[in-house]
Amino acid sequence: MLRATYFKRTNRSFEDSDYESFGIVNEKGELTNAGALLADYSPVRHSRLFCTRWNGVDKANGVMDALDDEEYSGSLVTLLQAGMDFVRRNSKKAWRKTPDNRLEYPEYPERAVEEGLVNALIHRNYLELGSEVHIDMYDDRLEIFSPGGLMDGGSIKDMDVMNMASRRRNPVLADVFNRLKYMERRGSGFKKIISAYKEHEGYKEGIDPVFSTPWDSFVLTLPKFNVVGIEGVYVSNGDVEDTKETGGQTGGQTTIDEVLRLIKENPSITRKAMSETLGIATSAIQKHINNLKSEGIIRRVGGDFGGHWEIVG
Repeated sequence: MLRATYFKRTNRSFEDSDYESFGIVNEKGELTNAGALLADYSPVRHSRLFCTRWNGVDKANGVMDALDDEEYSGSLVTLLQAGMDFVRRNSKKAWRKTPDNRLEYPEYPERAVEEGLVNALIHRNYLELGSEVHIDMYDDRLEIFSPGGLMDGGSIKDMDVMNMASRRRNPVLADVFNRLKYMERRGSGFKKIISAYKEHEGYKEGIDPVFSTPWDSFVLTLPKFNVVGIEGVYVSNGDVEDTKETGGQTGGQTTIDEVLRLIKENPSITRKAMSETLGIATSAIQKHINNLKSEGIIRRVGGDFGGHWEIVG
């Protein structure tokens, strides 16, 4: 996953020598702590991501109150991509057609969500056992929880988030994600989150991200933009939109086409191989495969081992 993502985001090959230069292995070829967190099958059991779409504006009692619930493990790159996929499929995206393009009105600015999740995964306290990074989505907001507060133990309420000095709890992880172009060394993540909201077409005074540090943890709260009912605006659920409405392809549709292309080129290709080639989570690959199967475009011949895909229509 790391190799595929590095190539996809930088258009450069990940060489074997990069493992040591990135700090993923030591001079003996052994995984470092950062390397263990970036391995496809991470041995760090508490490096997990819990995602829940709650029914309402608060956590309730009972499983039935969760409209969608996922638990992810593996490489931090996998957790990031899986978390973004979860938010996309549980969000509405609206757009207004223009003569040359379109204006988008997402419920949550993707740049703000990505910056928040990167921050949560990179700067969490991995010495704290029994706790994980959480994404909790409600009817009116999205919250990202990360174990470990500010490094000096202070409260972010006392800080100017637009001018905070960059202090990295896990510098090797921060450096790797910088090389993957997910974050910057100068620590401008908070500014990007705030500016992503102010640049949203539906921004009004008071619809701002909230940063808090309760109980030696970090919580980012992102208010939801109401994108339903805007005149002249089309709305869709999730990241696979109806291309008939827009007359073109969206990011989600393009990914489906890429999955179909890989199957045509190699009918025996595995989900894991597709995930590594496209640089997205296997859960996202499975979702696209399910869509292709339900639409009667592909079918599976034989079992998971020794079987192959067949293009139907």
